[in-house]
Amino acid sequence: MSKFLFTSESVTEGHPDKACDAFSDAILDDILSRDSEAHVACEALATKGLIVISGEVRTTGSIDVENVVKRTIKEIGYHKGNSGVDPEEVKVMSMLHEQSTEIAQGVDAEDISEQGAGDQGLMFGFACKETPELMPLPIQISQRLTERLSILRKDGTLPWLRPDGKSQVSVTYENGAPVSVEKTVIATQHDDMLDEYGTEKQELEFVKSEVIHHVIKPVLDAYGYPYNEDFIVNGTGRFVYGGPEADTGLTGRKIIVDTYGGYAPHGGGAFSGKDPSKVDRSATYMARYIAKNIVAADLADRCEVQLSYSIGVAEPTSFYVKTKGTGSMDDEILTNLARDVFPIRPGEIVAHLDLKKPRYRQTAAYGHFGRELEQFTWEKTDMVDSLRSKL
Repeated sequence: MSKFLFTSESVTEGHPDKACDAFSDAILDDILSRDSEAHVACEALATKGLIVISGEVRTTGSIDVENVVKRTIKEIGYHKGNSGVDPEEVKVMSMLHEQSTEIAQGVDAEDISEQGAGDQGLMFGFACKETPELMPLPIQISQRLTERLSILRKDGTLPWLRPDGKSQVSVTYENGAPVSVEKTVIATQHDDMLDEYGTEKQELEFVKSEVIHHVIKPVLDAYGYPYNEDFIVNGTGRFVYGGPEADTGLTGRKIIVDTYGGYAPHGGGAFSGKDPSKVDRSATYMARYIAKNIVAADLADRCEVQLSYSIGVAEPTSFYVKTKGTGSMDDEILTNLARDVFPIRPGEIVAHLDLKKPRYRQTAAYGHFGRELEQFTWEKTDMVDSLRSKL
């Protein structure tokens, strides 16, 4: 279509599913801080008064699961009055157990080039020139909106905000390029302020005005596209009751939020709670790294990368680079070029991106991609010169 709308969404770190991602990745980081060779696949469930941690671990270290979970609850900003998971009273049930030896034998190798994939699967990476971060505009704005909600809650600018929240952004495209933001939606949990404002309508008017002024407009203005100011804030009227008290959370249930907001394909697995021997995570990071460097090198305006693996086998079962007609050369040539430049065997990916160090709690909310943090090595564009040198 020459003109269409595309929508992406994000959720805050206090959303029940994202909280579970945070629990899983906090546990992973704690284990990696003691044993960089650990293998971890950790899942979490959160509901009123209870956090359940389960999964498979192989490590020489030890972990106090309850302490890590309760610390993470406090970091998110949950307490007795806003979520049903008071860190002082919540029950934490740990059901972690040893990783299967049959899985372990397929991923252990002294030579990193021979390290097999931890499981079969397919992974995608994507980059485009719609934003400075080389991300699709709808998901990038959505992530920054929810991130700003949390920043302003924690720094006291909007102290009446509570941890749970969502955003949704619809962008108008013409001839394949974004031209404006058509609809912006925010749903944010907040304190009960009826005593102060008297009616639900007045309370909502206050919340809406503050969110538009402090959250929506600053983020939209930063990206420079024209936008429709018919914003939707808390469309149901009130959002006091939230967090795990209102909705059960699970690790890995926001995988589209984690990547490209539906704008590009997603592979078969979630990321959080998985150590880098799991190609669901590490190869997806490499696919983004490849795509981003190709776009940053001006070899394409849009780039999609796919990798796939078989359990216990080091060599990918497939690899391609597609540029959707925007490449400076044929996709087959660019695929071969990328294969020459980038490591795509699991052990080599882990080594190149330095993935055995704790860094994963940071990824659990606001996007695994599109944030150029020092520890997000897959977001670096340090292979641009290597790509250009092969031309």
